[in-house]
Amino acid sequence: MLIEVVTLFPEMIRESLLHGVVGRAQRRKLLQVNTEDPRRHTADVHHTVDDRPYGGGPGMVMKPEPLSAAIAAARARVPAGSPAVALSAQGERLTQQRVRELAGHKGLVLVAGRYEGMDERVLESEVDLELSIGDYVLSGGELPALVLIDALARLLPGALGDERSAQQDSFNAGLLDWPHYTRPEEFAGRRVPAVLLSGDHAAIERWRRKQALGRTWVRRRELLDGVELDAESAALLREFLQEQEIKS
Repeated sequence: MLIEVVTLFPEMIRESLLHGVVGRAQRRKLLQVNTEDPRRHTADVHHTVDDRPYGGGPGMVMKPEPLSAAIAAARARVPAGSPAVALSAQGERLTQQRVRELAGHKGLVLVAGRYEGMDERVLESEVDLELSIGDYVLSGGELPALVLIDALARLLPGALGDERSAQQDSFNAGLLDWPHYTRPEEFAGRRVPAVLLSGDHAAIERWRRKQALGRTWVRRRELLDGVELDAESAALLREFLQEQEIKS
């Protein structure tokens, strides 16, 4: 997969991607990430990439000419049909489903905004999708771009040490993850649940499914809104709520 990031801080992108799963994916040639700096597309001696907003107000806005030219340069290097995605607080909330959809492309252009935002005309003419990683304010789109790249890298075949890890991640099946434990069997007076030590794989899978359903109900119930659970899942959720003495 080839990803081009349009950013005023290319070093921030490059240096952050040297580690972990993303770094391994790049070393294995599964992922390539390049950057394009809008400053390279300015004509003045100061390499100006921002200007005051029309209508007044605080802050500055990214100028359309260098930003549009940078996006065009990035588009020219990715496969035809690769979408351009702007990381923006006004964007659609990023979900695992959207990550899976984007992972189906051979290339992506990610546009990291700065200042008060990007000239709206660039978003209208050059960008296919706006994404937000949450309802809070960041200084720019670089961190959201890195979040998206990390989520995408996990889905690339061969990027993880065990391909089952991506299949079992939180949200992959629309649920939060179940609790995880490792050695020692007892820590701080708390023991690993006996079922995980039983060697009964069917019982372990049933316990994990029940915990995932229950944890989602307790912590992120909206994820279950409108979802029609099959009979087994519904029974497991009822069992969890009864065990925890939680009213449904």
